[in-house]
Amino acid sequence: MFEARRRRSTFSLALNMLELTFIAAARQVRQGHSNALWAILLKVVQSLLFIAAFYVMFTVMGQRSVSVRGDFMLYLLTGIFAYLTHIQALQKVMGAEGPTSSMMQHAPMNTLVAILSAALSSLYTQTMSLLVLLLVLHTMFNPIVIHDWSSAFLMFLLAWGSGCAIGLVLMAAKPWLPDVVSIIQLVYVRANMIASGKMFVANMLPTSIIGFFDWNPLFHIIDQGRGFVFVNYFLHYTNWQYPLYFTLVVLVIGFMGEAYTRKHASESWAAGR
Repeated sequence: MFEARRRRSTFSLALNMLELTFIAAARQVRQGHSNALWAILLKVVQSLLFIAAFYVMFTVMGQRSVSVRGDFMLYLLTGIFAYLTHIQALQKVMGAEGPTSSMMQHAPMNTLVAILSAALSSLYTQTMSLLVLLLVLHTMFNPIVIHDWSSAFLMFLLAWGSGCAIGLVLMAAKPWLPDVVSIIQLVYVRANMIASGKMFVANMLPTSIIGFFDWNPLFHIIDQGRGFVFVNYFLHYTNWQYPLYFTLVVLVIGFMGEAYTRKHASESWAAGR
Protein backbone atom coordinates (compact mmCIF):
# COMPACT_ATOMS: atom_id res chain seq x y z
CA MET A 1 0.00 0.00 0.00
CA PHE A 2 2.76 2.39 0.93
CA GLU A 3 5.71 2.69 -1.41
CA ALA A 4 9.03 3.99 -0.14
CA ARG A 5 10.28 7.03 -2.00
CA ARG A 6 13.58 6.58 -3.73
CA ARG A 7 16.33 8.92 -2.66
CA ARG A 8 17.49 11.10 -5.52
CA SER A 9 21.18 11.57 -6.19
CA THR A 10 22.92 14.89 -5.68
CA PHE A 11 23.48 15.17 -9.43
CA SER A 12 19.77 14.63 -10.10
CA LEU A 13 18.83 17.26 -7.52
CA ALA A 14 21.32 19.72 -9.08
CA LEU A 15 19.86 19.16 -12.54
CA ASN A 16 16.35 19.64 -11.18
CA MET A 17 17.38 22.91 -9.56
CA LEU A 18 19.04 24.13 -12.75
CA GLU A 19 15.92 23.31 -14.74
CA LEU A 20 13.73 25.11 -12.20
CA THR A 21 16.06 28.13 -12.25
CA PHE A 22 15.91 28.27 -16.05
CA ILE A 23 12.10 28.14 -16.02
CA ALA A 24 11.91 30.81 -13.32
CA ALA A 25 14.39 33.02 -15.21
CA ALA A 26 12.30 32.72 -18.38
CA ARG A 27 9.26 33.67 -16.32
CA GLN A 28 11.14 36.72 -15.01
CA VAL A 29 12.02 37.84 -18.55
CA ARG A 30 8.41 37.45 -19.66
CA GLN A 31 6.94 38.89 -16.47
CA GLY A 32 6.65 42.42 -17.78
CA HIS A 33 6.02 41.45 -21.40
CA SER A 34 4.54 38.39 -23.06
CA ASN A 35 7.23 38.54 -25.73
CA ALA A 36 10.86 38.20 -24.60
CA LEU A 37 12.11 39.91 -27.78
CA TRP A 38 9.99 42.94 -26.97
CA ALA A 39 11.50 43.09 -23.46
CA ILE A 40 15.00 43.06 -24.98
CA LEU A 41 14.02 45.73 -27.51
CA LEU A 42 12.83 47.99 -24.70
CA LYS A 43 16.18 47.54 -22.91
CA VAL A 44 17.98 48.50 -26.12
CA VAL A 45 15.78 51.58 -26.54
CA GLN A 46 16.40 52.55 -22.91
CA SER A 47 20.16 52.28 -23.38
CA LEU A 48 20.00 54.23 -26.64
CA LEU A 49 18.06 57.03 -24.95
CA PHE A 50 20.66 57.24 -22.17
CA ILE A 51 23.49 57.32 -24.70
CA ALA A 52 21.71 59.91 -26.86
CA ALA A 53 21.06 62.14 -23.83
CA PHE A 54 24.69 62.03 -22.71
CA TYR A 55 25.92 62.49 -26.28
CA VAL A 56 23.89 65.69 -26.60
CA MET A 57 24.99 66.87 -23.16
CA PHE A 58 28.69 66.28 -23.86
CA THR A 59 28.39 67.95 -27.27
CA VAL A 60 26.60 71.02 -25.94
CA MET A 61 29.00 71.38 -23.00
CA GLY A 62 32.02 70.85 -25.23
CA GLN A 63 33.27 67.93 -23.16
CA ARG A 64 33.97 65.51 -26.02
CA SER A 65 37.66 66.40 -25.98
CA VAL A 66 37.87 65.41 -22.30
CA SER A 67 37.14 61.75 -23.05
CA VAL A 68 39.80 59.20 -23.88
CA ARG A 69 41.23 59.07 -27.38
CA GLY A 70 39.12 56.65 -29.37
CA ASP A 71 35.52 56.07 -30.40
CA PHE A 72 33.40 58.56 -28.45
CA MET A 73 30.27 56.38 -28.68
CA LEU A 74 32.23 53.45 -27.28
CA TYR A 75 33.42 55.69 -24.46
CA LEU A 76 29.82 56.53 -23.60
CA LEU A 77 28.79 52.90 -23.88
CA THR A 78 31.46 51.68 -21.45
CA GLY A 79 30.16 54.01 -18.77
CA ILE A 80 26.43 54.06 -19.33
CA PHE A 81 25.95 50.36 -19.97
CA ALA A 82 28.01 49.29 -16.95
CA TYR A 83 25.86 51.64 -14.83
CA LEU A 84 22.61 50.30 -16.28
CA THR A 85 23.72 46.68 -15.86
CA HIS A 86 24.69 47.30 -12.23
CA ILE A 87 21.46 49.11 -11.35
CA GLN A 88 19.20 46.68 -13.23
CA ALA A 89 20.79 43.70 -11.45
CA LEU A 90 20.39 45.43 -8.08
CA GLN A 91 16.72 46.18 -8.69
CA LYS A 92 15.95 42.72 -10.05
CA VAL A 93 17.51 40.84 -7.14
CA MET A 94 16.10 43.26 -4.59
CA GLY A 95 12.63 42.66 -6.05
CA ALA A 96 12.97 38.86 -6.14
CA GLU A 97 10.21 36.87 -4.48
CA GLY A 98 10.83 36.34 -0.79
CA PRO A 99 9.93 33.53 1.63
CA THR A 100 6.36 34.81 2.13
CA SER A 101 5.60 34.89 -1.60
CA SER A 102 2.83 32.63 -2.86
CA MET A 103 5.31 31.03 -5.27
CA MET A 104 7.15 29.54 -2.28
CA GLN A 105 4.14 27.35 -1.54
CA HIS A 106 5.07 25.16 -4.51
CA ALA A 107 7.38 22.41 -3.27
CA PRO A 108 10.35 22.70 -5.69
CA MET A 109 10.45 26.49 -5.45
CA ASN A 110 12.68 28.24 -2.91
CA THR A 111 14.21 31.67 -2.37
CA LEU A 112 17.57 30.63 -3.82
CA VAL A 113 15.91 29.79 -7.13
CA ALA A 114 14.02 33.10 -7.03
CA ILE A 115 17.25 35.04 -6.46
CA LEU A 116 19.20 33.16 -9.14
CA SER A 117 16.40 33.48 -11.69
CA ALA A 118 16.09 37.24 -11.07
CA ALA A 119 19.86 37.68 -11.45
CA LEU A 120 20.08 35.53 -14.58
CA SER A 121 17.11 37.23 -16.23
CA SER A 122 18.81 40.58 -15.72
CA LEU A 123 22.09 39.23 -17.12
CA TYR A 124 20.30 37.76 -20.15
CA THR A 125 18.45 40.93 -21.12
CA GLN A 126 21.48 43.17 -20.54
CA THR A 127 23.82 40.87 -22.50
CA MET A 128 21.45 40.69 -25.45
CA SER A 129 20.97 44.45 -25.32
CA LEU A 130 24.74 44.99 -25.30
CA LEU A 131 25.25 42.71 -28.30
CA VAL A 132 22.49 44.46 -30.25
CA LEU A 133 23.91 47.90 -29.44
CA LEU A 134 27.42 46.87 -30.48
CA LEU A 135 26.03 45.44 -33.72
CA VAL A 136 24.14 48.66 -34.46
CA LEU A 137 27.18 50.83 -33.71
CA HIS A 138 29.47 48.58 -35.74
CA THR A 139 27.27 48.39 -38.84
CA MET A 140 25.65 51.84 -38.91
CA PHE A 141 28.35 54.13 -37.48
CA ASN A 142 32.00 53.23 -36.94
CA PRO A 143 33.61 49.78 -36.78
CA ILE A 144 33.98 48.69 -33.16
CA VAL A 145 37.57 47.99 -32.10
CA ILE A 146 38.06 46.70 -28.54
CA HIS A 147 41.57 46.21 -27.23
CA ASP A 148 40.84 43.30 -24.84
CA TRP A 149 37.42 41.73 -25.41
CA SER A 150 37.62 39.09 -22.69
CA SER A 151 38.73 41.42 -19.89
CA ALA A 152 36.19 44.07 -20.90
CA PHE A 153 33.43 41.45 -20.76
CA LEU A 154 34.64 40.34 -17.33
CA MET A 155 34.17 43.93 -16.14
CA PHE A 156 30.65 43.80 -17.52
CA LEU A 157 30.04 40.62 -15.50
CA LEU A 158 31.58 42.24 -12.44
CA ALA A 159 29.20 45.21 -12.78
CA TRP A 160 26.33 42.72 -12.89
CA GLY A 161 27.67 40.63 -10.00
CA SER A 162 28.26 43.60 -7.70
CA GLY A 163 24.74 44.85 -8.43
CA CYS A 164 23.35 41.41 -7.55
CA ALA A 165 25.33 41.36 -4.29
CA ILE A 166 24.07 44.77 -3.16
CA GLY A 167 20.54 43.87 -4.25
CA LEU A 168 20.72 40.68 -2.17
CA VAL A 169 21.64 42.64 0.98
CA LEU A 170 18.77 45.07 0.37
CA MET A 171 16.41 42.16 -0.29
CA ALA A 172 17.35 40.56 3.04
CA ALA A 173 16.83 43.83 4.91
CA LYS A 174 13.65 44.89 3.13
CA PRO A 175 11.13 42.87 5.22
CA TRP A 176 12.53 44.41 8.42
CA LEU A 177 12.81 48.05 7.27
CA PRO A 178 10.96 48.39 3.95
CA ASP A 179 10.74 52.19 3.93
CA VAL A 180 14.38 52.69 4.92
CA VAL A 181 15.59 50.16 2.35
CA SER A 182 13.55 51.84 -0.40
CA ILE A 183 15.14 55.19 0.46
CA ILE A 184 18.64 53.64 0.51
CA GLN A 185 18.03 52.06 -2.89
CA LEU A 186 16.77 55.35 -4.35
CA VAL A 187 19.70 57.33 -2.95
CA TYR A 188 22.21 54.74 -4.18
CA VAL A 189 20.79 54.76 -7.71
CA ARG A 190 20.71 58.56 -7.87
CA ALA A 191 24.16 58.99 -6.31
CA ASN A 192 25.72 56.60 -8.83
CA MET A 193 24.62 58.85 -11.66
CA ILE A 194 27.74 60.84 -10.70
CA ALA A 195 29.67 58.65 -8.23
CA SER A 196 30.03 55.82 -10.78
CA GLY A 197 32.38 57.99 -12.87
CA LYS A 198 30.60 57.30 -16.13
CA MET A 199 30.55 61.01 -16.99
CA PHE A 200 34.28 61.66 -16.70
CA VAL A 201 37.70 60.03 -16.98
CA ALA A 202 39.23 58.91 -13.68
CA ASN A 203 42.77 59.76 -14.79
CA MET A 204 41.83 63.42 -15.20
CA LEU A 205 40.54 63.82 -11.63
CA PRO A 206 42.75 65.62 -9.09
CA THR A 207 44.21 63.38 -6.41
CA SER A 208 42.30 65.30 -3.74
CA ILE A 209 38.96 64.36 -5.35
CA ILE A 210 39.67 60.67 -6.01
CA GLY A 211 38.76 59.83 -2.41
CA PHE A 212 35.15 60.86 -3.04
CA PHE A 213 34.79 58.15 -5.71
CA ASP A 214 37.33 55.51 -4.67
CA TRP A 215 34.88 53.80 -2.28
CA ASN A 216 32.52 52.92 -5.10
CA PRO A 217 33.16 49.53 -6.76
CA LEU A 218 31.28 50.68 -9.87
CA PHE A 219 33.76 53.57 -10.25
CA HIS A 220 36.60 51.02 -10.41
CA ILE A 221 34.66 48.73 -12.78
CA ILE A 222 33.88 51.47 -15.31
CA ASP A 223 37.43 52.83 -15.30
CA GLN A 224 38.93 49.34 -15.58
CA GLY A 225 36.52 48.56 -18.42
CA ARG A 226 37.73 51.62 -20.32
CA GLY A 227 41.31 50.53 -19.75
CA PHE A 228 40.56 47.19 -21.40
CA VAL A 229 38.49 48.69 -24.22
CA PHE A 230 40.88 51.48 -25.29
CA VAL A 231 44.46 50.64 -26.16
CA ASN A 232 45.72 54.15 -25.31
CA TYR A 233 44.07 54.53 -21.90
CA PHE A 234 46.37 53.61 -19.01
CA LEU A 235 44.94 53.02 -15.55
CA HIS A 236 46.36 54.90 -12.55
CA TYR A 237 43.77 55.14 -9.78
CA THR A 238 41.60 52.02 -10.03
CA ASN A 239 41.92 48.24 -9.91
CA TRP A 240 39.63 45.27 -10.52
CA GLN A 241 40.56 43.42 -7.29
CA TYR A 242 38.65 45.81 -5.02
CA PRO A 243 35.22 45.39 -6.72
CA LEU A 244 35.80 41.61 -6.93
CA TYR A 245 36.55 41.27 -3.21
CA PHE A 246 33.73 43.70 -2.42
CA THR A 247 31.30 41.57 -4.42
CA LEU A 248 32.36 38.32 -2.72
CA VAL A 249 32.14 39.79 0.79
CA VAL A 250 28.77 41.44 0.18
CA LEU A 251 27.43 38.20 -1.37
CA VAL A 252 28.33 36.29 1.79
CA ILE A 253 26.68 38.96 3.96
CA GLY A 254 23.64 38.97 1.70
CA PHE A 255 23.15 35.19 1.80
CA MET A 256 23.59 35.21 5.58
CA GLY A 257 21.02 37.97 5.92
CA GLU A 258 18.62 36.24 3.53
CA ALA A 259 18.89 32.98 5.49
CA TYR A 260 18.15 34.83 8.74
CA THR A 261 15.20 36.64 7.18
CA ARG A 262 13.84 33.41 5.68
CA LYS A 263 14.05 31.71 9.08
CA HIS A 264 11.97 34.48 10.69
CA ALA A 265 9.61 34.98 7.76
CA SER A 266 6.03 35.82 8.66
CA GLU A 267 2.96 36.67 6.64
CA SER A 268 2.03 39.27 9.27
CA TRP A 269 5.06 41.47 8.41
CA ALA A 270 3.07 43.58 5.99
CA ALA A 271 -0.28 43.30 7.79
CA GLY A 272 -0.15 46.83 9.12
CA ARG A 273 0.91 48.38 5.82
